[in-house]
Amino acid sequence: MDGGKLSALERLTEGLGPAELYWIAAWSAARAEQLQRGSAPLQPMRQAGEQLTILYGSQTGQAKRIAGQLHARAEAAGLAVRLVRADSYAQRDLVQETLLIVVISTQGDAEPPDDARALVEFVLGKRAPRLARLRYAVLGLGDSSYPEFCAIGRQLDARLAELGAARLAPLGEADVDVDAVAKPWSEDAFERARQALGSSTPVPRVAALQPVPSRLAHSRERPFEAAVLDNQRIVARDAQRDVRHVELSLEGSGLTYEPGDAVGVWPDNPLALVEQWLAWLQLDGEQRVRHDGRELSLHRWLTRERELTRLSRPLVAALAEASGDEQLAQLLRPDQASRLAVLLAEDQPIDLWRRHPVRWSAEELVAVLRPQTPRLYSIASSQKVVGEEVHLTVAVVDYLAHGERHWGAASSFIAAAGDDRLPLFIESNERFRLPRDDARDIIMIGPGTGVAPFRAFVQERRESGARGRNWLFFGNRHFTSEFLYQVEWQAALREGSLHRLDLAFSRDDAQKVYVQQRLREQGRELYAWLQEGAHLYVCGDASRMAKDVNSALIDVAVTHGGQTQEQAREWLSVLLQQGRYARDVY
Repeated sequence: MDGGKLSALERLTEGLGPAELYWIAAWSAARAEQLQRGSAPLQPMRQAGEQLTILYGSQTGQAKRIAGQLHARAEAAGLAVRLVRADSYAQRDLVQETLLIVVISTQGDAEPPDDARALVEFVLGKRAPRLARLRYAVLGLGDSSYPEFCAIGRQLDARLAELGAARLAPLGEADVDVDAVAKPWSEDAFERARQALGSSTPVPRVAALQPVPSRLAHSRERPFEAAVLDNQRIVARDAQRDVRHVELSLEGSGLTYEPGDAVGVWPDNPLALVEQWLAWLQLDGEQRVRHDGRELSLHRWLTRERELTRLSRPLVAALAEASGDEQLAQLLRPDQASRLAVLLAEDQPIDLWRRHPVRWSAEELVAVLRPQTPRLYSIASSQKVVGEEVHLTVAVVDYLAHGERHWGAASSFIAAAGDDRLPLFIESNERFRLPRDDARDIIMIGPGTGVAPFRAFVQERRESGARGRNWLFFGNRHFTSEFLYQVEWQAALREGSLHRLDLAFSRDDAQKVYVQQRLREQGRELYAWLQEGAHLYVCGDASRMAKDVNSALIDVAVTHGGQTQEQAREWLSVLLQQGRYARDVY
């Protein structure tokens, strides 16, 4: 292709998202195939009264990405298809559906993503209709380091069958290495849907395209190597935890982001941890190991390609079977879910290995460990302010447990980065956005490093001259040592870009104080802001904080809005559906 055509193509595709680009790639491949055969241009097929609906519920963007790829391929094949986010789906349409593919994630302790809560409650509830006409397929996304792996996908799959629908394809369950399951499952589900809609036209496979050097080349699969501009500790030296403010250069990447988006970082495991594994298992790091069509040294597998810091249910099962330990096997029983949850949360793989030693070969070790996955960090900067940079707030995981040192793969990797480069990509988060109407007030609840996106929010609102008020609730353990971005918040209060700041430090007094207590204390004004149209944002820990904050908001509505508990829960559900209650929790 000559330079002029390439430039024209770049201009044509500028600003398009992944789904549109996948559609263009699939359509172009199909058209090329037809031109080679000398056939007529590709015409969309329309089956009277039937179409494929692809429905997704996504918290971090993975379900959206997979659903978008399926939609692009179906469109390129000429199928009648629509792509719908769960919170935009009209529940009354469900009874009319004849062909449905659902891609949905499970969050934390068996919870649906925020954009799918209302739909999941409807399908699982008493008002769900009979669905005798429906053929469906469900792909669940999850993380096997939680005991309720893919729980929402399983519940929906079972419930749709209970309502009389017929499975188009078996339930798919994808772990954090999403594509290992999602790609073959999507291929199978697409082919079944194509046949169900009566299409006999063979669909050409899309050949792998050579990447064009441009901003479009940088993605989860092709991260940008970002230079580290600043990496400084922002807590006192005597603080129990190390928290870093990290500034990275995006110069030359073409990457852009909005407040509320996240950065995905592909980490290397700490070298000391890799050496621990090799020493404990008495394996040679230079040994060549072939797996999944690739041959690498064992050291490389353990450093960059395999997960060493997060324990998962499949690894527990593999160790239980190989060691023959009955007590370990019992943890996998449904009635032992709470004990398994504690194990998965508190232990790292090497802890379990030491208690249940198994002598695996290098090949067996690589096969049983999960692939390494990127870690997501909420962006702590507005691009209007910092330009071709992105800022992160990172709590470094590095502590002693059971007499052994524990690391967090990504946080340790980032903390150690000096003049190094970090492989990263931007993960869009459309549900965690500032209000389009800049006259709307915003309420931000972000304890600990959960405050990161709200630094970006305040920067953005100040730079754009937003008219609405900004109220921040921040909490941590100690005022003097762990008040993150204290100087910036105080300056923002003085200049008027932050209108209210409520603080909760849990270890400064005998009685622990958390942000949820401050919410209740300020409940009257908080409720008034929300009744006047304010948007509410929560960022941080999903397992405790987010649930406690939700409970506090219900109490506020009951106390100051005169609502019953049920009415208050419904009120929050409506705010979620309206996009006025947004959560970025992990």
